[in-house]
Amino acid sequence: MRRRIVTLTVVSAMLAIGLFGLPFAVAVARYYVDNEYAVLERAADSVALSVSDDLAAGRRVPELPPNAYEHRIGLYTPDGKLIAGSGPVSADPVVLAVKDTDFASGDVGEDLVIAVPVLRGAMVIGIVRAATAHQELRRRTALTWLAMGGSAVLALAATWLLARRLAARLAGPLEELSTAANRFGEGDFTVRASRAGIDEIDQVAAALNTTADRVTETLERERAFSADVSHQLRTPLTGLRLQLETALVSPGVDVRAALLSGIASADRLERTIDDLLALARQPRTQRSPLDVDALFDEVRQCWESLLTDRSRTLRIDHLGAPPPQASAPAVRQILGVLLDNAVTHGQGTVTMTARDAGGALAIDVTCEGPSLDNDLDPFSPRQGAPAGHGIGLPLARGLAEAEGGRLRLTTPSPPTFTLLLPIGRGNGEAE
Repeated sequence: MRRRIVTLTVVSAMLAIGLFGLPFAVAVARYYVDNEYAVLERAADSVALSVSDDLAAGRRVPELPPNAYEHRIGLYTPDGKLIAGSGPVSADPVVLAVKDTDFASGDVGEDLVIAVPVLRGAMVIGIVRAATAHQELRRRTALTWLAMGGSAVLALAATWLLARRLAARLAGPLEELSTAANRFGEGDFTVRASRAGIDEIDQVAAALNTTADRVTETLERERAFSADVSHQLRTPLTGLRLQLETALVSPGVDVRAALLSGIASADRLERTIDDLLALARQPRTQRSPLDVDALFDEVRQCWESLLTDRSRTLRIDHLGAPPPQASAPAVRQILGVLLDNAVTHGQGTVTMTARDAGGALAIDVTCEGPSLDNDLDPFSPRQGAPAGHGIGLPLARGLAEAEGGRLRLTTPSPPTFTLLLPIGRGNGEAE
């Protein structure tokens, strides 16, 4: 690309120089010829004035006055005989043409010739001929053309240098952009195109960076889904398996009721999968008021039987707080993570309470388990806890923050996690 830019720029400069330089060179040559004719005419007129009195009186003109340009000047009789100065003995056609006109000029051999009459009244009493060699004109024209050619070469050299700089200025960012696009196409989604200071190129770079950001964000959500789906689905699968195994080993169990319960658990499992996929692919869906009562009914149906099978109870209190602006799938998954941790690592009764926290809805999840170590961060996956412990808490905190809320460990003993969700705001933070 750089070579094409340089070549096209230099060719354009050559065409411009040719289109303007050639006519100018012809004009310069013509100017020298016209100027020389004018100088010859002035010299001839000067000599004609100086000898007119002598010719009118019939006196002999022994020699002609010198001229500053060292032209060859001769004085002729009206019939074409040389009587003074230098020139051909017999008048040439230019001199003879003065008889019929007041002025004559033309080329005679290698000379540029001009002739003017010497008049007495209306009668021609002599003719002055001035001549100069074409060689001098050619020399001056050649020197001028040489200077013009040198200027053209310098102009082309400057154009070439500027074209190389311009090519580097244009092609460099494009080459970097192409490299970034190739790396992006090969799967390196960390690549970003830098700004070049050229609006058009910067727009393409910005579009590539935006695409890379979106693809990276999508992949991160998909990876998060893949990493967290096993944790989120483990408890519903465990509950379903427990229900089916209980129906198989327990005599006198209503098989139909067990199957219906299993189907309900499968439906909740399918809804969990749908929630996770929706949250992974569309994290910025338009939020609407959350139906807290309906959400708590779903939680009760999903978790109460699982806790009952472990001889534990689930207590849910809704103290009449106004509904928050939040995504139901996100809140459902956050509560699922908290309840799963309470079921897996806690003891006794699990209590979930919704209350007004002043501009926010607070949902507390408490279990009667062992106290948490104050020095450890439960939201960090790097804890030396049993397998699976804490894997869902970072996800739950990320979902809460994506909804404009907060998820905190309120008290380590008894372990209590509090979810704060904004009331009446779509994107604000909880107070």
